[in-house]
Amino acid sequence: MISPHGGKLINCYVNKEEREKLLEASKKNPILIIDDKNISDLEMIANGAMSPLNGFMNQKDYKAVISSMHLSNSVVWSIPITLAIKKEDHKKIKRAELINLADERNHLLAILQVQDIYKYDKEEEAKKVFQTTDYNHPGVAYVYQQGEYYLGGSVMMINRPQHNDFIEYRLDPTHTRQEFQKRKWETIVAFQTRNPIHRAHEYLQKCALEIVDGLLIHPLVGRTKSDDISAEIRMKSYLILLEKYYPKNRVMLSVFPAAMRYAGPREAIFHAIVRKNYGCTHIIIGRDHAGVGNYYGSYDAQYIFHEFSKEELDITPLFFEHAFYCQKCGNMASSKTCPHDSSAHLFLSGTKVRQMLLKGELPPKEFTRPEVAQILMEGMKL
Repeated sequence: MISPHGGKLINCYVNKEEREKLLEASKKNPILIIDDKNISDLEMIANGAMSPLNGFMNQKDYKAVISSMHLSNSVVWSIPITLAIKKEDHKKIKRAELINLADERNHLLAILQVQDIYKYDKEEEAKKVFQTTDYNHPGVAYVYQQGEYYLGGSVMMINRPQHNDFIEYRLDPTHTRQEFQKRKWETIVAFQTRNPIHRAHEYLQKCALEIVDGLLIHPLVGRTKSDDISAEIRMKSYLILLEKYYPKNRVMLSVFPAAMRYAGPREAIFHAIVRKNYGCTHIIIGRDHAGVGNYYGSYDAQYIFHEFSKEELDITPLFFEHAFYCQKCGNMASSKTCPHDSSAHLFLSGTKVRQMLLKGELPPKEFTRPEVAQILMEGMKL
């Protein structure tokens, strides 16, 4: 099985004996309430999905990632994993060695062992990570509204975040790796999505299935934009598709607890690294992976992989052109396989599909399976 990024799968969950000691000691620690994005990061640090990270980045690693897309030890890492605090929190915790991290209900999640507290340049981070300083970019907006300091240090996970949805599909990297071994899959391709799967996605996945043992459909269920289709509706659409149109012994569904950054090319590298930790050997990278608006070129998320050696990433990206239904071919295709001009190609934008659904119109079967369209239409009316 493929090795985790950095060579070791991190586990920050403490054992029962350590937990009791830390709970007693935690009564003296200052408390920091963290939001859903930071909770997603914390969960993925703790369960090894973000190996080799064992905490939120210190200043040395943060600066290395921002400038070179590598950690300070030269391991590839493209997205800063940071915990921001505001000035008032800085005053409260600046002399603390241990800090309790809790959710908005004051439920203790972890204890952070403080390594450093440092100021950072929000504009520089926006330019480097998102390639824009435009506040309309959701990732940039998040950085601009967060605190002025970053808090770096390792974490000791006391309690898992409380989830009430998709329980049976919330598999840690240890669990997905065990399941792949049980199924005797040696090559596994990951498919990252925050959208319902339409016919073009299905085409890419089934092309990939021709060359690997198994497919992990790994939808993101953490924070997304307010106008993205909800995770609950998306999961219903995935399940009906898998039931009717995919070979059951070749496909697996598990949710990805990450928050979206919408960082385009850099996030594509991040998604690849994390899926390697889950045990995947390949990842599908299509058009505008992790993009938003017009901030990135259509295939920038593919080009960025050429900046790293195969040995550095150690996961194989599968690059696909924009797929479509060709009315003359009578099937799904891409510019690599279809000889006809664009007048025969059926493309539907997300905006156009949403407008149709709101009007009670089902998108054509050439774009999405009718069962999926029905689920989406019902979901849009809620």
